[in-house]
Amino acid sequence: MTIPKPYLFEMKFSKVYPLYVQKAERKQRTKAEVDQIICWLTGYDQAGLNRQIEQESDLATFFAQAPGMHPNSGLIKGVVCGVRVEEIADPLMQKIRCLDKLIDELAKGKTMEKILRQ
Repeated sequence: MTIPKPYLFEMKFSKVYPLYVQKAERKQRTKAEVDQIICWLTGYDQAGLNRQIEQESDLATFFAQAPGMHPNSGLIKGVVCGVRVEEIADPLMQKIRCLDKLIDELAKGKTMEKILRQ
């Protein structure tokens, strides 16, 4: 019996990305800061990030094709959707929730140095 993939894995990154930007902009943060966070976490450069959006990659593909998760991404801790990020067993779900957590921190007014675990 195969376990069905969570719906979230099949969501298009191009559909989720504008929601990240809206969340940031509602709190007087910028699209550039959202892009910086995504690129920091995944290793994409701006052109690579734009290509993923244009290709309408799903979240599974977006993270599978990422050049490399930042070595400090293991320092991302906290709760997203009622679940502790560091306790999520599925590696892909953990990456998705880490990105969610970083965008939450941006919207809550944290400095980029703290968000980027520097």
